[in-house]
Amino acid sequence: MNNLFDRIKSTLTGYFSLSGYLVTQQEAEAAIREGVSFRGTNIVILIIAIFIASLGLNTNSTAVIIGAMLISPLMGPIIGIGLGVGIEDYELLKRSVRNLVMAAGFSVIASTLYFLVSPVSEGHSELLARTSPTIYDVLIGFFGGAAGIIAIGSRSKGNVIPGVAIATALMPPLCTVGYGIATWQPTYFLGALYLFLINSVYIALSTFIGVKLMKYQKKAQSDEQRAGRIRRLVYTVAVLAMIPSLWLTYRMLQQSRFEINATRFVNEQFHFPSTTVLSESAVNQNGQRSINVTLIGKILPADSLQAAMEKVMPLYSLYDVKLNIIQGDTRPMTADADMSSSTLRDIYQLSQADLARKQHMIDSLRSIISSARAIDTVSGMVMPEVSVVFPQVSDLAVTRAVFARSGSDRLDTVNIALVKFSRPLPAKNRDELCRYLEARLGLRGVKIVETGSAIDFSSTRNHPIQKR
Repeated sequence: MNNLFDRIKSTLTGYFSLSGYLVTQQEAEAAIREGVSFRGTNIVILIIAIFIASLGLNTNSTAVIIGAMLISPLMGPIIGIGLGVGIEDYELLKRSVRNLVMAAGFSVIASTLYFLVSPVSEGHSELLARTSPTIYDVLIGFFGGAAGIIAIGSRSKGNVIPGVAIATALMPPLCTVGYGIATWQPTYFLGALYLFLINSVYIALSTFIGVKLMKYQKKAQSDEQRAGRIRRLVYTVAVLAMIPSLWLTYRMLQQSRFEINATRFVNEQFHFPSTTVLSESAVNQNGQRSINVTLIGKILPADSLQAAMEKVMPLYSLYDVKLNIIQGDTRPMTADADMSSSTLRDIYQLSQADLARKQHMIDSLRSIISSARAIDTVSGMVMPEVSVVFPQVSDLAVTRAVFARSGSDRLDTVNIALVKFSRPLPAKNRDELCRYLEARLGLRGVKIVETGSAIDFSSTRNHPIQKR
């Protein structure tokens, strides 16, 4: 048994061991130190990347934002902070912090200037996504930094560094900070600044841990007492940076649960024969939760509908939630009934779908009528031919009928040829007549029914025979 565990341990160690895959500490340090500096091309590229990211946020273009992340050199100083703490090189640490602050300052100034002159001031979803960081952003920053330091120390870097730049998304939060300053919206400013802080702290923390795990040598003549204070400071900052994200995560989960319950409530309870739910939204504004439901179709009794729905809301864990029901031209009981652009768009889409459904029904009815008219005239078209090929046929009527059998609910549509013979027709010729009618009229399964002399076709509605 021990041998088995030893073999498993040896196999796993072989898979996860980094020895032989890493460059020397000197090579890795040189690469990191080069990325720390923000002079010349680095600062110019940073400003260009900021303008690109601002354009992407302003136009709500994810592709443009990703491009700006790939261009940005912001990762350099943050990795430098982690390395400086890890090898106790405090000159590198101070230079990295100074350059990071300078780079962030330039970025915020550039984005603020852009949004001050931009004619588009509306906050799109890409901007809003950077204002409510959660514990998930903490984890993204930590694991992104871990991948970054391993890639820098690895012989084969591949696409890891660009991937880390995209995953940790350092540029968009700084641009959103500039947007918040330019439009004077503290929510955007504070939320995005906190997201940038989270990313920076946890990328640096994971870099520090990675340096320790890769056993990089400390700088000569390091002060162990000072190193201990700085390590405690790093851990304290990391914990303090995480605490608000836990509260924001809790709020996000509460809102998500509220939206799920609201959607389930509307889907299960708002079913009416002549009334349809046009739109529904779950809103949580300043702690006041409400559900807005817009109905179209037959107007329902407002008071009884409101009372009935509020009675079942607790079954969906919807406590202390206002229900606003909008019907046609009626106004909600506690909110403004002016339709938003999204509501108008929903109405338009619903109208288009209704028109398409009605058009499909019209086309189907036209097809049925056309088929009925065709069946109605085929007898006159083929009778001259039938009388030549089968002289025994004196009268012919072709129709389509619904066939029902006693004791069965099944209905079948059949093609019937009512034939009056002047003299008996042999069975072989009857089969030939059946096949002829099927081929000539393009019908499947024609049934020949012989009529007696008592049936007078001349008493029915006359159709002129179309000569060919």
